[in-house]
Amino acid sequence: MCAASKQSFLDFTLLKRIIRLAIPYRGIFAAAILLSVVLAILSIGRPLIIIYATDHYITSKVFNYQGLKLMAIWMVVILIVEGLLRYVFNYTTAWLGQSIVKDMRLRVYRHVIYSRLKYFDTTPIGISTTRTITDIEAINDTFSEGLISILADILTIVVILSSMLYVNWQVGLASIAVLPILLWFTRWFQNGVKRAFQEERTQIARLNTFLQERITGMRIVQIFNVEEKEKKKFEEINAALRDANIRGIWYYSLFFPAVEVCLAIAIGAMVWMASNQILGGGIFNENPLDVKGVGIISGFLLLISMLFRPLRFIADKVNVIQRGLIAAERVFKLLDRDETIPDTGTFAPDSVKGKITFENVSFAYNNQDWILKNISFQINAGETLAIVGATGSGKTSTISILSRFYDIQKGHIKIDDTDIREYQLHALRAKMGVVLQDVFLFAGTVYENITLRNHQISREQVVWAAELVGAHHFIKKLPGAYDYQVMERGATLSMGQRQLISFVRALVYNPQILVLDEATSSIDSESEALIQHAIETLVKDRTSIVIAHRLSTIRHANKIMVLDKGELKEFGSHKELLALNGYYKRLYDMQFVKQKEKVVE
Repeated sequence: MCAASKQSFLDFTLLKRIIRLAIPYRGIFAAAILLSVVLAILSIGRPLIIIYATDHYITSKVFNYQGLKLMAIWMVVILIVEGLLRYVFNYTTAWLGQSIVKDMRLRVYRHVIYSRLKYFDTTPIGISTTRTITDIEAINDTFSEGLISILADILTIVVILSSMLYVNWQVGLASIAVLPILLWFTRWFQNGVKRAFQEERTQIARLNTFLQERITGMRIVQIFNVEEKEKKKFEEINAALRDANIRGIWYYSLFFPAVEVCLAIAIGAMVWMASNQILGGGIFNENPLDVKGVGIISGFLLLISMLFRPLRFIADKVNVIQRGLIAAERVFKLLDRDETIPDTGTFAPDSVKGKITFENVSFAYNNQDWILKNISFQINAGETLAIVGATGSGKTSTISILSRFYDIQKGHIKIDDTDIREYQLHALRAKMGVVLQDVFLFAGTVYENITLRNHQISREQVVWAAELVGAHHFIKKLPGAYDYQVMERGATLSMGQRQLISFVRALVYNPQILVLDEATSSIDSESEALIQHAIETLVKDRTSIVIAHRLSTIRHANKIMVLDKGELKEFGSHKELLALNGYYKRLYDMQFVKQKEKVVE
């Protein structure tokens, strides 16, 4: 509670950083501020006209119809001008806010998609979603409903107070005597709502993360029959979010009635003071506007109402800014984190031969627990390397660091005798084709999932690659064939079909280096036989790295590397490793015995 109280003031350093987001739109920003000044000045036009018209043309001894008609015309003109300027002001501030939101979303999304995989390993997807959508929308509110609107409100308050004191300082002081109490309520309201909003943002992030994970993993939830447990967990998070919202509503429910009470007191004080002066007689003779008496009450009623309107909402708008600051702090914290792979290389060859060399490579995800330990090997251009080993031995990590999804801590990885850190990151990955065990398909057509919307790849190339892999036969049977709409994550396709599409995706980009990470682990025996020849054709004249549990799929490999707990235990051809009678031989015999048992069955 104490910490929250200490942080009740606005963070002006962070506020300046938010304002700098408007630099590309400085002209619009300046126009909005100018409009706020003009509107503040125009706001007192109507009350002053009412005061003057009442005392000079209505309650005077001689009713002045022409003068009253002129005042009415001025009133209409001011209303029309004020309405038009208010429209332009609201549109301008909204346009400014949305433009900044567009820029920020692009900036955050670019930061996220270029982040190293370590970021995604440690950050729930729901957090990134909240930062990109909800938090940035709060920054929009800071501009469209916060900063400029508060400036306009403050200017309006200053102008109204000045005019009230100018018309009659005694009645004016009586009208604003209640302001200290209102300011105290406002400060209390701001502090309370800020704490409630901070808790609300935390609970929204929890809720987004929970929903994303459970919806993505719904198959597991239903398989293990834990729907009720997950429902109770959701109810708990949802209740926490409800309570945070209710705490904010509680402050609103007390603040606005308090403002109404203060408004009633101010009006009562104004009427009391004005009535005493009117009944006393001769009080207004020295007034600059030569106000005679009755108009002061009607004019001040309107002025007080106009004064309390911005006072009523300025606290809420300060909280809009506070919400924007909290959201901006989260967004800037994301942007300030250096999560990108350093892309300082300048080497960008049109093609590579494909020679791969690992020299004393050691790698750890957290800089402590070594996943790979002093690994050294070399495969020549056009050769195929197979990597085998138990789960957790470092197989997938080996190909991840080759593509620079993670950077190594020790040693060197070279392609064609050039360290991969000297390559431009885009140029390096453009030379590689990867087929992962966990195939991800986007919502869209089969054709779009294969080309990834690369318009330089023709449909003829896609069909050629599909025929080579063996996927064309099942694709053309789909409704719409290559224009078949794939649901999110490819839910309407079998695991084998998704895997075949990923083969086509890798082949159509014509990579010089091919990586197959457990690429046939989800394929049935019939499909495996179908694509085995295609794989052999695919790896021909390409440097290939194949990770597989099925040793039958890697007999064609020129070299086989055996990893165990991050260490290179054996390296050689299939025959050479069998002759060693070591880890590979034991693994091969185990699979051979299992296959014989299946045949007997």
